[in-house]
Amino acid sequence: MTQVDETKLNELVGRVLGDVGGAVSVPLVRIGDSLGLYETLKRIGPATAEELAAAADCASRYVREWLAAQAASGYVQHERGSFWLTPEQAFVFAEPNSPVNMIGAFDTAAAMVENQPKVQAAFKTGKGVAWGDHAGCMFCAVARLFRPGYVNALEQEWLPALDGVADKLKAGADVADVGCGHGLSTILMAQAFPRSRFTGYDFHSASIATVTAHAKAHAVPNVSFEVGRAQDFAGRDFDLITCFDCLHDMSDPKTAAVHIRKALNKGGTWMVVEPMAGDTLEDNINPIGRMYYSASTMICVPTSLAQEAGLALGAQAGEKRLTEVIRSGGFTKVRRAAQTPLNMVLEAT
Repeated sequence: MTQVDETKLNELVGRVLGDVGGAVSVPLVRIGDSLGLYETLKRIGPATAEELAAAADCASRYVREWLAAQAASGYVQHERGSFWLTPEQAFVFAEPNSPVNMIGAFDTAAAMVENQPKVQAAFKTGKGVAWGDHAGCMFCAVARLFRPGYVNALEQEWLPALDGVADKLKAGADVADVGCGHGLSTILMAQAFPRSRFTGYDFHSASIATVTAHAKAHAVPNVSFEVGRAQDFAGRDFDLITCFDCLHDMSDPKTAAVHIRKALNKGGTWMVVEPMAGDTLEDNINPIGRMYYSASTMICVPTSLAQEAGLALGAQAGEKRLTEVIRSGGFTKVRRAAQTPLNMVLEAT
């Protein structure tokens, strides 16, 4: 009989219990967000369960249990029957424009669970799960997951880190945002640089329909959206082409790199934003790698394998592998221009 190390066993069980606690928190966090419980508690706290329930127009018995779970998770503070959010807790749960708002991560986790049957079947067949076939509003969840980084870093840090690009955008440039999804990145850039012209491309027609309506509703005149694949989208002579958290999802990123190089004008720049990753598994044994490997298994790899070539780089491809792919398109210079805990920004010319 194999001898069990009690200390190691207890450590593992403790980690698993922490994981289970986080997993069962997913629906509760999403309820708190959807019903405005976090925002209301931030506004009126400290408050009792009854006071929060009244302010949020919810049943007090449910709110009392929800608050108890939040306190046990360390997501809210509690003392003598009153509950409140610290500034740090509010930054994570109650402020949508915070750089560390994590609600989108919980939404993505829920979509991944809902998507389990399709991905589980793909484990046996080796086939993929098309982006349009993922369960739930995977597109909404992923857009919300990356939104805090884009809102707080794109205009402020990432674009200025590229050689001469910010000046071109201020003066008036032509930009293609390839793999734009729900178009948050495209619209943010268009709003920040009104003299430039932006076109968002995505192969998922439903996402293009959604973002076109969104841009119209928000009166962003210098942006348009078209259905198009990375390897053959329309348009030429762009000053800047961007790919936000999508190169690793593509079926054939090498062919995409070739087409993007041809679509740039002389002196143009390709900005590739990808999940933060080291070049080896050992480099990625950390909380960020854990999150991205899981998302890659459930979202990124199935999406790539559902397409023609199905290279399936995975969300943790690493800078070395990404650079190889980018250079295969004819780019001679690739450098890491900026980074955050969740993303790396590569500049290719």
